[in-house]
Amino acid sequence: MGTRRANTRSEILEASVDLFGNRGFAAVSLDDIAGVVGVAKQTVLYWFPSKDELLDAVLEQTAVELAAVIEAAVRAAPDEPLARVEAVVRAVFRPAVRRPGLLGLVREVSRLSPPHAERLTLRVQPFVRRATDYLGQEMAAGRLRRADPGLMVALAYVTVTGIATEQEALRAVEWPMTRSGLRRLRSELIEFVLAALRPA
Repeated sequence: MGTRRANTRSEILEASVDLFGNRGFAAVSLDDIAGVVGVAKQTVLYWFPSKDELLDAVLEQTAVELAAVIEAAVRAAPDEPLARVEAVVRAVFRPAVRRPGLLGLVREVSRLSPPHAERLTLRVQPFVRRATDYLGQEMAAGRLRRADPGLMVALAYVTVTGIATEQEALRAVEWPMTRSGLRRLRSELIEFVLAALRPA
């Protein structure tokens, strides 16, 4: 019984990530979420007494999932800065294509109320700080092109998440949304980011 109840909570969170990320927080109702999960609205409210509390839990889960994906990529990559950057881009791009709602939700933060946006910012700040410090050290050592490391982290993030989640923009340039097209997109995206960081 306990496992089934925990599974219901997880299913609500999973459905909420996809719905909030793909359609936007304001456009999704608790009834919509209940319908996707196949439970009554009261069941959603049992686990999350308000839509705002559900959003907080969703943002927490999103931050944890992305951090785990990135940490695993960094640990597995060789101790060479461009290889590590490439590993992180590949790691972030993978769930963005398979599950655009995940990164779409992070993109949605700019449209959220300040308290929600601030809470997500606090959750991802340690990772951003680590990435900025790492790029700064590698730039100082001459292994990456010198630039503002914080700006480079922001530009890389916006480029990867934007391309991975803005499928309308890709359709506008008639990019093929096929498996091979997405593989080529990933390769082009990685080269774009690496070119910005490669020492002259």
